[in-house]
Amino acid sequence: MKIESVSLEEKNSSLDMYISNSDVKLPGIVIIAGGSYNPIKERDSERVALSYATHAYQAFVVQYPVGENKSYATAKVAIAQSFDYIVSHADELNVDTDNLGIIGFSAGGQLAAAYANSEGNHAKFEILGYPVIKPTLDEKMGVTTEDVSKMVSANTPRTFIFGSINDELTPFGNHILSYVQELDKNNVKFELHEFGTGNHGISLANKYTGIVNGDRTDEHFSKWFELSVDWLNN
Repeated sequence: MKIESVSLEEKNSSLDMYISNSDVKLPGIVIIAGGSYNPIKERDSERVALSYATHAYQAFVVQYPVGENKSYATAKVAIAQSFDYIVSHADELNVDTDNLGIIGFSAGGQLAAAYANSEGNHAKFEILGYPVIKPTLDEKMGVTTEDVSKMVSANTPRTFIFGSINDELTPFGNHILSYVQELDKNNVKFELHEFGTGNHGISLANKYTGIVNGDRTDEHFSKWFELSVDWLNN
Protein backbone atom coordinates (compact mmCIF):
# COMPACT_ATOMS: atom_id res chain seq x y z
CA MET A 1 0.00 0.00 0.00
CA LYS A 2 1.11 3.51 -0.84
CA ILE A 3 0.18 6.22 1.67
CA GLU A 4 0.69 9.82 0.68
CA SER A 5 -0.86 13.25 1.03
CA VAL A 6 -1.52 16.01 -1.50
CA SER A 7 -2.32 19.64 -0.78
CA LEU A 8 -5.59 21.10 -1.98
CA GLU A 9 -6.19 24.60 -3.34
CA GLU A 10 -8.33 25.42 -0.30
CA LYS A 11 -6.08 26.75 2.46
CA ASN A 12 -5.30 24.47 5.40
CA SER A 13 -6.68 21.47 3.51
CA SER A 14 -5.17 18.29 2.13
CA LEU A 15 -6.11 14.81 0.98
CA ASP A 16 -4.58 11.71 2.56
CA MET A 17 -4.57 8.73 0.18
CA TYR A 18 -4.36 5.03 1.07
CA ILE A 19 -3.78 3.37 -2.27
CA SER A 20 -3.56 -0.40 -2.67
CA ASN A 21 -1.69 -2.02 -5.52
CA SER A 22 -4.13 -3.72 -7.85
CA ASP A 23 -4.34 -5.17 -11.37
CA VAL A 24 -7.83 -3.67 -11.72
CA LYS A 25 -9.44 -0.42 -10.69
CA LEU A 26 -10.94 -0.55 -7.20
CA PRO A 27 -13.94 1.25 -5.72
CA GLY A 28 -13.10 4.35 -3.73
CA ILE A 29 -14.37 5.82 -0.47
CA VAL A 30 -13.75 9.38 0.73
CA ILE A 31 -13.81 9.76 4.52
CA ILE A 32 -14.96 12.89 6.35
CA ALA A 33 -14.15 12.72 10.05
CA GLY A 34 -16.20 14.33 12.80
CA GLY A 35 -15.06 16.08 15.95
CA SER A 36 -16.93 19.43 15.97
CA TYR A 37 -14.27 21.08 13.79
CA ASN A 38 -11.53 20.38 16.30
CA PRO A 39 -8.37 18.50 15.24
CA ILE A 40 -9.48 15.55 13.09
CA LYS A 41 -9.67 12.35 15.10
CA GLU A 42 -7.70 9.25 14.11
CA ARG A 43 -10.71 7.13 15.12
CA ASP A 44 -12.76 8.61 12.25
CA SER A 45 -10.04 8.96 9.67
CA GLU A 46 -6.95 6.76 9.27
CA ARG A 47 -8.42 3.75 11.08
CA VAL A 48 -11.59 3.87 9.02
CA ALA A 49 -9.55 4.22 5.83
CA LEU A 50 -7.41 1.20 6.64
CA SER A 51 -10.50 -0.83 7.55
CA TYR A 52 -12.12 -0.21 4.18
CA ALA A 53 -8.77 -0.87 2.49
CA THR A 54 -8.90 -4.42 3.85
CA HIS A 55 -12.06 -4.83 1.75
CA ALA A 56 -10.28 -3.70 -1.43
CA TYR A 57 -11.29 -0.04 -1.41
CA GLN A 58 -9.02 2.81 -2.31
CA ALA A 59 -9.49 5.06 0.70
CA PHE A 60 -9.09 8.80 1.09
CA VAL A 61 -9.30 11.12 4.10
CA VAL A 62 -10.10 14.80 3.64
CA GLN A 63 -8.16 17.02 6.04
CA TYR A 64 -10.47 20.03 6.03
CA PRO A 65 -9.96 23.30 7.97
CA VAL A 66 -10.50 22.90 11.73
CA GLY A 67 -9.64 24.75 14.93
CA GLU A 68 -8.95 28.44 14.41
CA ASN A 69 -9.47 27.96 10.65
CA LYS A 70 -12.77 26.07 10.93
CA SER A 71 -15.51 26.87 8.46
CA TYR A 72 -18.37 24.76 7.14
CA ALA A 73 -18.21 26.57 3.80
CA THR A 74 -14.49 26.04 3.26
CA ALA A 75 -14.75 22.42 4.43
CA LYS A 76 -17.31 21.85 1.66
CA VAL A 77 -14.90 23.34 -0.86
CA ALA A 78 -12.09 21.06 0.36
CA ILE A 79 -14.32 18.01 -0.09
CA ALA A 80 -15.31 19.03 -3.61
CA GLN A 81 -11.66 19.62 -4.50
CA SER A 82 -10.76 16.20 -3.11
CA PHE A 83 -13.30 14.46 -5.35
CA ASP A 84 -12.17 16.48 -8.34
CA TYR A 85 -8.57 15.43 -7.68
CA ILE A 86 -9.50 11.75 -7.36
CA VAL A 87 -11.58 11.75 -10.52
CA SER A 88 -8.94 13.59 -12.57
CA HIS A 89 -6.24 11.17 -11.32
CA ALA A 90 -8.40 8.05 -11.37
CA ASP A 91 -6.07 6.07 -13.64
CA GLU A 92 -2.94 6.56 -11.55
CA LEU A 93 -4.91 6.05 -8.32
CA ASN A 94 -6.54 2.91 -9.70
CA VAL A 95 -10.02 4.12 -8.76
CA ASP A 96 -13.26 3.03 -10.39
CA THR A 97 -15.13 6.34 -10.46
CA ASP A 98 -18.42 4.52 -11.08
CA ASN A 99 -17.99 3.12 -7.55
CA LEU A 100 -16.69 6.19 -5.74
CA GLY A 101 -18.55 7.46 -2.69
CA ILE A 102 -18.35 9.24 0.63
CA ILE A 103 -18.66 8.45 4.34
CA GLY A 104 -18.95 11.00 7.11
CA PHE A 105 -19.26 10.87 10.89
CA SER A 106 -21.14 13.38 13.07
CA ALA A 107 -20.24 16.87 11.78
CA GLY A 108 -18.46 15.07 8.96
CA GLY A 109 -21.75 13.34 8.17
CA GLN A 110 -23.36 16.72 7.59
CA LEU A 111 -20.51 17.67 5.28
CA ALA A 112 -20.74 14.33 3.46
CA ALA A 113 -24.47 14.76 2.93
CA ALA A 114 -23.97 18.33 1.72
CA TYR A 115 -21.49 17.11 -0.90
CA ALA A 116 -23.57 14.12 -1.99
CA ASN A 117 -26.53 16.42 -2.55
CA SER A 118 -24.60 19.14 -4.38
CA GLU A 119 -24.98 19.75 -8.08
CA GLY A 120 -22.46 17.91 -10.25
CA ASN A 121 -20.97 15.87 -7.41
CA HIS A 122 -19.08 12.61 -8.06
CA ALA A 123 -20.49 10.51 -5.19
CA LYS A 124 -22.24 7.31 -6.27
CA PHE A 125 -23.10 6.42 -2.67
CA GLU A 126 -23.08 8.02 0.76
CA ILE A 127 -22.66 6.51 4.24
CA LEU A 128 -23.65 8.70 7.18
CA GLY A 129 -22.65 7.78 10.73
CA TYR A 130 -24.63 9.44 13.58
CA PRO A 131 -24.71 12.55 11.36
CA VAL A 132 -25.50 16.11 12.20
CA ILE A 133 -28.38 16.95 9.86
CA LYS A 134 -29.86 20.21 11.13
CA PRO A 135 -27.93 23.32 12.26
CA THR A 136 -28.81 22.71 15.92
CA LEU A 137 -25.16 22.40 16.93
CA ASP A 138 -23.83 25.49 15.14
CA GLU A 139 -23.30 27.49 18.32
CA LYS A 140 -21.56 24.57 20.02
CA MET A 141 -19.29 23.94 17.03
CA GLY A 142 -18.73 27.62 16.22
CA VAL A 143 -19.71 27.35 12.56
CA THR A 144 -22.69 28.22 10.37
CA THR A 145 -24.18 25.19 8.63
CA GLU A 146 -27.47 24.25 6.98
CA ASP A 147 -30.27 21.70 7.16
CA VAL A 148 -28.96 19.09 4.72
CA SER A 149 -32.26 17.17 4.75
CA LYS A 150 -33.68 20.03 2.69
CA MET A 151 -31.07 19.30 0.01
CA VAL A 152 -32.28 15.75 -0.64
CA SER A 153 -33.68 15.17 -4.14
CA ALA A 154 -34.29 12.35 -6.59
CA ASN A 155 -30.62 12.76 -7.56
CA THR A 156 -29.30 11.95 -4.07
CA PRO A 157 -27.14 8.80 -4.29
CA ARG A 158 -28.11 5.61 -2.51
CA THR A 159 -27.57 6.01 1.21
CA PHE A 160 -26.53 3.89 4.18
CA ILE A 161 -27.19 5.61 7.49
CA PHE A 162 -26.59 4.46 11.05
CA GLY A 163 -26.74 5.73 14.61
CA SER A 164 -27.60 4.86 18.20
CA ILE A 165 -30.89 5.41 19.97
CA ASN A 166 -28.76 6.49 22.96
CA ASP A 167 -27.26 9.41 21.05
CA GLU A 168 -28.07 12.63 22.93
CA LEU A 169 -25.87 14.89 20.78
CA THR A 170 -27.67 14.14 17.51
CA PRO A 171 -30.92 12.48 18.63
CA PHE A 172 -32.61 10.25 16.08
CA GLY A 173 -35.83 12.27 15.99
CA ASN A 174 -34.04 15.56 15.33
CA HIS A 175 -31.47 14.40 12.80
CA ILE A 176 -31.48 10.97 11.14
CA LEU A 177 -35.28 10.71 11.00
CA SER A 178 -35.69 13.95 9.06
CA TYR A 179 -33.09 12.85 6.52
CA VAL A 180 -34.51 9.38 5.87
CA GLN A 181 -38.01 10.84 5.55
CA GLU A 182 -36.72 13.01 2.72
CA LEU A 183 -34.93 10.04 1.15
CA ASP A 184 -38.17 8.09 1.23
CA LYS A 185 -40.18 11.01 -0.14
CA ASN A 186 -37.75 11.33 -3.07
CA ASN A 187 -37.59 7.57 -3.76
CA VAL A 188 -33.89 7.37 -2.96
CA LYS A 189 -32.70 3.87 -2.08
CA PHE A 190 -31.49 3.74 1.51
CA GLU A 191 -30.67 1.40 4.37
CA LEU A 192 -31.08 2.53 7.99
CA HIS A 193 -29.62 0.98 11.15
CA GLU A 194 -30.58 2.65 14.41
CA PHE A 195 -28.88 0.51 17.06
CA GLY A 196 -30.25 -0.03 20.54
CA THR A 197 -26.71 0.09 21.94
CA GLY A 198 -23.70 2.35 21.43
CA ASN A 199 -23.62 6.12 21.40
CA HIS A 200 -22.26 9.15 19.56
CA GLY A 201 -18.64 9.36 18.42
CA ILE A 202 -17.58 5.72 18.73
CA SER A 203 -16.60 5.24 15.08
CA LEU A 204 -15.97 1.55 14.32
CA ALA A 205 -16.79 0.82 17.99
CA ASN A 206 -14.25 -1.99 18.08
CA LYS A 207 -10.91 -2.35 19.85
CA TYR A 208 -9.07 -0.91 16.85
CA THR A 209 -10.71 2.49 17.31
CA GLY A 210 -11.36 2.05 21.03
CA ILE A 211 -7.65 2.23 21.84
CA VAL A 212 -7.55 5.81 20.52
CA ASN A 213 -11.02 6.72 21.76
CA GLY A 214 -11.05 6.23 25.51
CA ASP A 215 -11.67 2.48 25.12
CA ARG A 216 -15.19 3.23 23.90
CA THR A 217 -16.36 0.04 22.21
CA ASP A 218 -19.66 -1.71 21.58
CA GLU A 219 -19.74 -5.12 19.91
CA HIS A 220 -23.32 -4.82 18.68
CA PHE A 221 -22.98 -1.27 17.32
CA SER A 222 -19.71 -2.24 15.60
CA LYS A 223 -21.71 -4.43 13.20
CA TRP A 224 -22.51 -1.33 11.16
CA PHE A 225 -19.17 -1.66 9.38
CA GLU A 226 -19.69 -5.17 8.02
CA LEU A 227 -23.28 -4.27 7.18
CA SER A 228 -22.02 -1.29 5.20
CA VAL A 229 -19.59 -3.51 3.27
CA ASP A 230 -22.40 -5.96 2.45
CA TRP A 231 -24.57 -3.05 1.34
CA LEU A 232 -21.80 -1.67 -0.85
CA ASN A 233 -21.16 -5.06 -2.44
CA ASN A 234 -24.85 -5.45 -3.25
